[in-house]
Amino acid sequence: MVKTRFGLNLSWAVKRWPLPEDWAEIAARLDVKYVQFSFDLLDPRALSIAVDHMMGLLIDAVKRFGITIHSTFTGLAAYSFNMLSHPDPLMRYDAMDWYMRAIDFTAKIGVRATGGHIAAKSVKDFNNPQRRDYLDTMLIESVRALRRYAQNRGLEMILWEPMPVAREPPWTMDETKSILSKVNVGGGAQVKLNIDVGHQCTLKGVDADPYEWLKEFAPDSPSVHIQQTDGKGDRHWPFTEEYNKIGIINVEKLLEAIDDSGAKEVYIMLEYIPPFEAPDEEVLRNLEESVRYLKQYI
Repeated sequence: MVKTRFGLNLSWAVKRWPLPEDWAEIAARLDVKYVQFSFDLLDPRALSIAVDHMMGLLIDAVKRFGITIHSTFTGLAAYSFNMLSHPDPLMRYDAMDWYMRAIDFTAKIGVRATGGHIAAKSVKDFNNPQRRDYLDTMLIESVRALRRYAQNRGLEMILWEPMPVAREPPWTMDETKSILSKVNVGGGAQVKLNIDVGHQCTLKGVDADPYEWLKEFAPDSPSVHIQQTDGKGDRHWPFTEEYNKIGIINVEKLLEAIDDSGAKEVYIMLEYIPPFEAPDEEVLRNLEESVRYLKQYI
């Protein structure tokens, strides 16, 4: 029987509750112990004095409110960049620096995993088979280097999130298997997955089934993002009565798929990304209702 733990990706806190004491207090009030820290709340390449200052506030807040940070993760800011598959080599070098700073921050706060969005090809490169193969080779080599760097900083895992866009590997189940087998060659922190049950929205056949992804990959996905979605887009809706009526994610079926996979332990992270223009009170109500709903099952 798989052990599941419920947590929150802090995407809902971005710009609204940026101070660690604020999001930690909300999580504690909702009786949620585990969170996944979003780098939308702190750019790891900000001024060192600012990073160190926020790091101190974070360490104090999680201790005071009894919160455990499972991992750190890219947010919408990093997702807006091509990162390790940028067409320009100096921009790929810059992305390596970004990830190294993210690893450093993660290590300093005593967390053992970081990851998220790794790479996105340009349209021009994706449509050129030679460039596509070259960038894929460079990507694997770059992540292998990050694995060794992460291990030297005390991290255990780099979490690679399969994405809903073909230019952002891995996309399909076969591509995910291939990347895992290639990138984990040699020493270093292990590359694991962070499956998101809304990222199958552009796929067809068995690849479009989020439960099949969990049956196949949950043993290699120590954290799983859950969102309510209609399967037609990467919605990141909350699990409220309104959205559960139109959403396709059934939590009982999701847990059954994870259990069938043979996984031993999985952290299930609600990744609710509200629109920036949504009223703050509505965001908090949606979060509270989602947590109540999900904790019936997890």
